[in-house]
Amino acid sequence: MSGEDHLPRDHPPVPHGRVGVLLVNLGTPDAAEPGAVRRYLAEFLSDRRVVEIPPLIWQPILRGAVLTTRPRKSAEAYRQIWTEAGSPLAAITRAQAQGLQERLGQAVLVDWAMRYGSPSIPARLEALAAAGCTRILLAPLYPQYCSATTGTAVDKAGDWLRTKRWQPALRSLPPYYDDPLHIDALAADLGAQIGALDFAPEAVVLSFHGMPRRTLELGDPYHCQCRKTARLLEAAMKRPDLRFVTSFQSRFGRAKWLEPATDRVLAEEGAKGTRRIAVAAPGFAADCLETREELSIRGRAQFLAAGGTDFAVLDCLNDSGPGMAMLEALVRRELAGWI
Repeated sequence: MSGEDHLPRDHPPVPHGRVGVLLVNLGTPDAAEPGAVRRYLAEFLSDRRVVEIPPLIWQPILRGAVLTTRPRKSAEAYRQIWTEAGSPLAAITRAQAQGLQERLGQAVLVDWAMRYGSPSIPARLEALAAAGCTRILLAPLYPQYCSATTGTAVDKAGDWLRTKRWQPALRSLPPYYDDPLHIDALAADLGAQIGALDFAPEAVVLSFHGMPRRTLELGDPYHCQCRKTARLLEAAMKRPDLRFVTSFQSRFGRAKWLEPATDRVLAEEGAKGTRRIAVAAPGFAADCLETREELSIRGRAQFLAAGGTDFAVLDCLNDSGPGMAMLEALVRRELAGWI
């Protein structure tokens, strides 16, 4: 006799027994306008894992100089890349979730969320639980682990768990920076994109998101994992005709960041005579402001101003065939025993 046989007649039905997958990426404002960007930046830059300066020192700076000047500038950058579907990052993450749902079928319920902005991690976990998911895989789409990305996404899920009397079982997708599935997908996809260019690049810049150097000194593995991804990717592409350069982008503030900086690398390459260059961002699972504005627009201008003639930014894996095949394989592996 099941436990349900002992329920009172007026007990509401409780959906249960389903498996959920929640894809998570960093975040985006809801609109390309200063107010929305200000709200997004206030949440993002108030995270203690993102900015490790003591709040008593940092919050007056954030609420003063940063949030009174940066939102307008950032909103202009977002306007240059905004699409009919909204932010590229949100649109692509949504497409990845839809594609994964089709691949996994009805045995799994797939959703997506953003660490900052909407849809939020707690809101989508709540929706999965309401739909009967008692086992959930949290899948932060960061190939390389960083406290300020994967770490804070898991924190946010934990905050939601603390509010639940009936907690679902929760797993999290490990970093996949050196996973053959990831390296092979990158090599195949980037190789095809390079082959389709109307010029032959002399060099490929592998640009990862930067972090303050202090994170490395405190024990964060991010820098080492980025470097390993770059080494494995260069080996897998088997292109002795190409010179590979690893760099780090998106510096902010006065602290010393991981080096070399992408903007300086592009300027130096042009100045020393490199004329044709391609840039890839193997630390990003989906194209976003950092790839479509910082690299594609500002990076192009920097390289051409330094003497370059041909420049291309290659797409991230996004919801491409190689990207989705990789994501499906990674997720199925982590769901072992659940489906």
